[in-house]
Amino acid sequence: MKNELIHGDALTVLPTLPAGSFDALITDPPYASGGVHAASRQQAPSAKYIRSGLHDDFVGDERDQRSHLAWMRLWLAECSRVLKDGAPVLLFTDWRQLPLTTDALQCAGFTWRGVAVWDKTEGVRPQLGRFRNQAEYVVWGSKGAMPLGRRAPVLPGVIREAVRKADKHHMTGKPTDLMRKLVQICEEGGRILDPFAGSGTTLLAADMEGYSWTGVEVTKHYHDIARSRLIG
Repeated sequence: MKNELIHGDALTVLPTLPAGSFDALITDPPYASGGVHAASRQQAPSAKYIRSGLHDDFVGDERDQRSHLAWMRLWLAECSRVLKDGAPVLLFTDWRQLPLTTDALQCAGFTWRGVAVWDKTEGVRPQLGRFRNQAEYVVWGSKGAMPLGRRAPVLPGVIREAVRKADKHHMTGKPTDLMRKLVQICEEGGRILDPFAGSGTTLLAADMEGYSWTGVEVTKHYHDIARSRLIG
């Protein structure tokens, strides 16, 4: 299977992929988060997360809790079908959706193995009298048993990487150096699946670290950015 970036909806594309063909699932799906109340969460991402106007909106981030859990369970179950036995699963989330994400992982039949922390450093949204929201989380698990003898290194439980403007190509984009560390949970020579590829950072990191990959992105604007980064 060649490296492939597909423009489409994950729920439509995933059923077309062959069973048992991927060695890891590493993805940053929409969080459907932001704000304290349901009305706040249902705003467009540009109103919830960033007001600089530098990045386009994206779809799928306005679901309420029940529909978001049901949606995650649907695509995660399809991911289980296309993953090999023992494959690791890494899902980004924030503090609001951390409980829901751990539930979704298990509802789809995966074994939950822990939570890693992305430390975004002290420059993130400081507010007097409050703790800094400088962490996001990677809920991780596996498809069934995960042998200790896998051809992969020990990964840190906390990864400290700042967001850099020149490296951010999506409204909620993750640093390339962060993703280069995370993709190493895949066994050497493995194939990584990202059904919410965004601007392609996970795929680019996989490529840099010597893995093959398949990505899916529904928003054409970000699909085009990812394509230009991956073939540039």
